[in-house]
Amino acid sequence: MLSLRQVRYFIAVADTEKVSAAATQLGISQSAVTLAIKDLEETLGVTLFTRRSGGVSLTQEGQNFRAHADNIESAVADAVGSMRRNLPDLSGKIRLGVTYTASGYVLFPLLSRFRRTNPWIDFELVEAPRSELENMLERKEIDIAFMLVSNLSAPDRFHSKVLKKSSRRLWLSNIHPLTKKSAVTMAEIASQPYVFFRADESNRASRRFWHDAGHEPNVVFETGSLEAVRSMVATGNAVTILSDLVYRPWSLDGGRVERRNIVEGVPSMDVGIAWRHGYRFSAAESRFRDFLIAATDS
Repeated sequence: MLSLRQVRYFIAVADTEKVSAAATQLGISQSAVTLAIKDLEETLGVTLFTRRSGGVSLTQEGQNFRAHADNIESAVADAVGSMRRNLPDLSGKIRLGVTYTASGYVLFPLLSRFRRTNPWIDFELVEAPRSELENMLERKEIDIAFMLVSNLSAPDRFHSKVLKKSSRRLWLSNIHPLTKKSAVTMAEIASQPYVFFRADESNRASRRFWHDAGHEPNVVFETGSLEAVRSMVATGNAVTILSDLVYRPWSLDGGRVERRNIVEGVPSMDVGIAWRHGYRFSAAESRFRDFLIAATDS
């Protein structure tokens, strides 16, 4: 029978891609993690992980189960939270701006959880680039922006709270020669054909950390389509450096995308909320802010 313990161990291994790292994070032995994953695979009747040099990777079945595992953990957290808190009903409208990456990869699962326990709070949502959201905050057209706060043009103009730091790593094909290494240097990456993903200022951030590293990437293509990036990488036509937040191991054509750490390290992609100086949160906005902080606390 499926257990919450197995689900939590599975998520830890999927996130760290190492049984040893998952065991350290969970504060248990490696053998306990290995046994739990084996029992889970037997219960589900599928193989969830494949071994590779330096760790493990999710199989296609493992990737499919990951979404279910996140939902299970979220549902349990919601149930526990509802028993621990006796919050009064609140109503109101939250004018929330959101950038492309934040809306596509972070916001809506959180919004769904929040709405289940706060059905009388409405949202007025608008998606726009970071620069436009900053202008909308100053023009008082929105009150909170859910965005990549690491991209704020002038942090002193706004208050902000980081909710999630997502590491950037090298993406490459599973048959690429650099997969034999557990960590790769920027110089090694610079020698490879490189694809730039330019949506939500990813291109701008990438050029900044490339400049700081003292290297120039060998750019062969730039695109606003993340699936195009995945396909180029999976088929061995290019490599790229992107955030774990947007990582998926499979391209639409069935190719495999691997990740490797970067020796020098590159800045994380920080997702969070921003609001204008002097703005006082309503009771509904305060509850949403506190929920986001609690829900993303690692």
